Amino acid sequence: MMQTLRPPRHRIERRAVWWWVLRALLTYGALVVVLAVTAVLWDAARMWLLPPLGVAAIALVLQAAVAPGWRYAVHRWESTDDAVYALTGWYVREWRVAPLSRVQTVDAVRGPLEQLMGLATLKVTTASSSGAVAIVGLDHELAAELAERLTAVTEQIPGDAT
Repeated sequence: MMQTLRPPRHRIERRAVWWWVLRALLTYGALVVVLAVTAVLWDAARMWLLPPLGVAAIALVLQAAVAPGWRYAVHRWESTDDAVYALTGWYVREWRVAPLSRVQTVDAVRGPLEQLMGLATLKVTTASSSGAVAIVGLDHELAAELAERLTAVTEQIPGDAT
C-alpha cells in the first residue's frame, strides 16, 4: 500500500557545506587568481580585466560564503519502501520523486572532493526525461547502504521499470 508522500525530512550531511566551499574556491578562486595575475602582469589589458575580476570576486564570495549555508538549509531527502525523493532549489523549489517501481539504476557517486570529505551523491535513475533524482551531500556509508537497499527493493518489484 502506497503511503502519502510528505515533504522530505532528512537533512544532508553538515560536511556538505565545506564541500561546496571547496568547490567554489577551486572554481571561482582559480578564475580570480588567473584574472588578477594577468591584470598585474599585462599592463595593456589591466583596464579590460578589472571588471571581470570584480565580477569573479563577487561570485567567489557569494558561492563560498553564502551559497553553501543556504543550500544546506533548503536541501532535504527521503527514502521509503515506495519512493525516493529530494527537495532542492533556492528560489525555485523542486521536489523530485522517483517511485521505486520506476527505478532503473541506483548509483552512489563520489568525486575527488566528496571522497576527501567522506561524502557521496546518490543518483536514482528512472525512465523520466527529467533525469535522475540526485541526493547530494550524503555520508558515503549511508549512500552505499541506501543504494544497496534500494537496489534490493526494486529487484523485488515486478515489471521492467519503464
